Amino acid sequence: MALGVGIVGLPNVGKSTLFNAITKAGAVAANYPFATIDKNVGIVTLPDERLNALSKVFTKGDRVPPIILTAVEFVDIAGLVKGAHKGEGLGNQFLANIREVAAIAHVVRCFEDENIIHVEGKVDPAGDLETINTELALADLQTLEKRMDRLKKTARTVKDDKELLDIAEPLYQHLSTGAPARTFATNMDKDTREKAFKSFGLLTSKAVIYVANVAEENLPDGEGNEHVAAVRAYAKREGTDVVVVSAKIEAELSELEEAEAKEYLSDMGLTETGLNRLVKVAYQLLGLRTFLTSGEKEVRAWTIRAGDKAPQAAGVIHSDLEHGFIRAETIDWDKMVAAGGWAAAKEKGWVRIEGKEYEVKDGDVMNILHQG
Repeated sequence: MALGVGIVGLPNVGKSTLFNAITKAGAVAANYPFATIDKNVGIVTLPDERLNALSKVFTKGDRVPPIILTAVEFVDIAGLVKGAHKGEGLGNQFLANIREVAAIAHVVRCFEDENIIHVEGKVDPAGDLETINTELALADLQTLEKRMDRLKKTARTVKDDKELLDIAEPLYQHLSTGAPARTFATNMDKDTREKAFKSFGLLTSKAVIYVANVAEENLPDGEGNEHVAAVRAYAKREGTDVVVVSAKIEAELSELEEAEAKEYLSDMGLTETGLNRLVKVAYQLLGLRTFLTSGEKEVRAWTIRAGDKAPQAAGVIHSDLEHGFIRAETIDWDKMVAAGGWAAAKEKGWVRIEGKEYEVKDGDVMNILHQG
């Protein structure tokens, strides 16, 4: 399964400007629809102050262990217009690219600027959200209708197909109202539901973040901006997150040196960039967690899925560690910082010995013991 987050939205809402800021990859940003006509992919590191604290613990004299961060993949996807599900505009490419990502960051314009064309002629974030979500729902209806036709022929003899058809029929009615598959209420267990959605390949089953792109004066949280309020109301109905950013400001910050960027943020009364918040929310949205390894050679973050157990975490480091896994010495990252190193932590009795059934927690510092 892909782990990317697709950045989507109508043309000229700030998608490519935002993408440029988080990746510094130079995707085309122009004041006309379809400036982005190819899929652009960028890997963005996940900010994690825990690593800085651990690096100080394992610094010996002038030997500072390097910090290696984990990352999130962002995909800048061509702008969409009404009729995309029928292939209008760059609809076919848009839909194909969304199928390849695990989650969606839906950018919506929440600022007024007469110099920047809006494809619909006015700033209407709720309408913009409705346009894209309706197009995705219509594409899903087409997909599901074709699948149901096949299932009806096999459901009488194939048990699994009968179960899928029983899900598909009420889901089709749900999608027909314009609602996304992710809000489909059912009494089936989560795993069965997710398995069915994956089988159907539904676009609207993907997790989503709504990104409100505002002017500088509306930072940091968009309070007082009626457009942001409309996005929050829309998101609340779906139980999704809203991240407020100013793509223009983020683009300016991305061109500065770290010290200059911090000073710029401070001058605006901000402690963190909107992009940092977006990356963190995206990481959680993907169902990912971080465990850490630390020592004098390096301090490193490793990505696992929520619910992964210790051997699976070991396998992320190297497949040999998973195959030969014996146990893991484990400690909460903040306790490691407080102790000042492995030896002191063991003396305090803070290091736990965890076996094969241990579910790794975000922020665990681990030392894998293995055979071979």
